[in-house]
Amino acid sequence: MDLESLGKNLLVELDGIKLENLSVLEQSHRSIELSRNLLSTFKRDILVNNFESMNEEIIFFKKIKQIPLVKLIYFSEVHSFEVQFPKVDKTAQLKFIKKKINKLNRFFLYNLDFGQYVHSGATHFDEIYYTRDNLETYRITTSKFYFQDPEFCTPRDMLLGKFNAFNALVNYMDKKQYDIKNKLNGKNTISKPTAKIDWPFTNTDWVELLYALCASGMAKQNSLSIIKISKILQEVFDFSPKDIYKTFQDIKNRKNSRTLFLDQLTASLLSEMNKSEE
Repeated sequence: MDLESLGKNLLVELDGIKLENLSVLEQSHRSIELSRNLLSTFKRDILVNNFESMNEEIIFFKKIKQIPLVKLIYFSEVHSFEVQFPKVDKTAQLKFIKKKINKLNRFFLYNLDFGQYVHSGATHFDEIYYTRDNLETYRITTSKFYFQDPEFCTPRDMLLGKFNAFNALVNYMDKKQYDIKNKLNGKNTISKPTAKIDWPFTNTDWVELLYALCASGMAKQNSLSIIKISKILQEVFDFSPKDIYKTFQDIKNRKNSRTLFLDQLTASLLSEMNKSEE
């Protein structure tokens, strides 16, 4: 079983959920379910096939398992936060966010040495941190780690997952705080939505144009992902794309021109130019 590919597929599925414009709680719930299911799949495979080498075990617990684990921790934290988040009173909301941010800061301070190890890209403790043989010797005894499955956990793989998930959670809290501070009396300022333009082309055409814009440097220049740029385009066009990553793979596998839509746009523009010169 190709566990690495399953991890990549999870990220694609989670990006797809983002595009469905669900509530935060619904998106978190579905993301938690997908992440948890993949971890269960990983565990079943590991119990049956084990690892051929120590290096393979380290790669799994340090990188491959981290994909669903980080997402599970992140979305679990978001779900818990949103369930408890005050529904009214701007002051109470900001206080609640500040309390969560302080809790995250305490976590990073308490695990400062491990954080420096992760950020430095060091590997000299990887054999100890990310193999199961050392779980009993280097077990974490904080209240968040009462039990660790000895067949599916290492001394620091769970801590690494929390570290990466909490980094993402800091960004979530910063955005939440910004949104609350820019509300008027706890309510969003109301503005008339801009009328959207119908997208008269196909889903494949959308994906082709989307990737062309990103490849031209738009994504890198603005530090935006494919999904983020797609969402920005959706603010202009009345269209909801589907299976963006899969569609792009289909485009790459075309036997003739792989830029059919862009070719059509070029031809249309040249035709218009020629008409204006007649």
